[in-house]
Amino acid sequence: MSDRAAEEARNEAAFRRLIEEGFSRRDTAVVDELFADDFVEHQSGIEPPGREGVRLAIAFLHRAFPDLQVSVEDLTADGDRVWARLLAGGTHEGDGFGEATGRTIRIDIMDVCRFRDGLIAEHWGVPDRFGQMQQLGLLGSRQR
Repeated sequence: MSDRAAEEARNEAAFRRLIEEGFSRRDTAVVDELFADDFVEHQSGIEPPGREGVRLAIAFLHRAFPDLQVSVEDLTADGDRVWARLLAGGTHEGDGFGEATGRTIRIDIMDVCRFRDGLIAEHWGVPDRFGQMQQLGLLGSRQR
């Protein structure tokens, strides 16, 4: 295996670990293991910047959707970048996104991570927020 192929495989494995352990199993300790100290978050709505924002996002999502599961549907690496299509779903039973609705949602998420020395240095994410709000009944219906 070439050095580049080994790096890409290592980065893919780290990304999968973030999704499986961090987002699906709520293990926020994995953030410190997988993210660079100077990590930069580019996804809107994740505050504060850096690792703490990721830890808080995981906790927030699990308060809103206690049964949240995130799966990697497609994944590829090219050099220092990992590109992924994820599927997230859960039942809205807690705080966050308004009062609990009891509705189950499933949304697509597109993610890109740049790795440096085996750690996530930057992240860009695009969750289907419109679909999420629509499934939660938080968007008014429009009559034609």
